[in-house]
Amino acid sequence: MDSWDWVALAAFVMLVAILSLLVMHYLQLGKMGQVLDQWDLDPQRPKTCVLDQAELRSALRAEKAHVQQLLRKVAILQAMLPAV
Repeated sequence: MDSWDWVALAAFVMLVAILSLLVMHYLQLGKMGQVLDQWDLDPQRPKTCVLDQAELRSALRAEKAHVQQLLRKVAILQAMLPAV
C-alpha cells in the first residue's frame, strides 16, 4: 500500500465516524420527540403546572412576610441597644 491508499483509508474511517455520530444524534432526537409527544398528550400536565405555580406563589408570599417580620424584630432590637 502506498501513501495514497493510507490517505483514502483514513478518509473512509473519518466518514464512517461522522456517519455513526449522525446516526446516534438522529436516534437521540427520536427519543426526545417521543417524550415531547407524550408530554403534549398528558391531560393532567397543565393542571399540575398551574397548581405548582400557585403553590410557589403562596410559598413566596409567606417567605416575604417572614422576612418583613424578621426585619421588624431587628429594628426593635437595634432600637433597644444603647447607641455606641
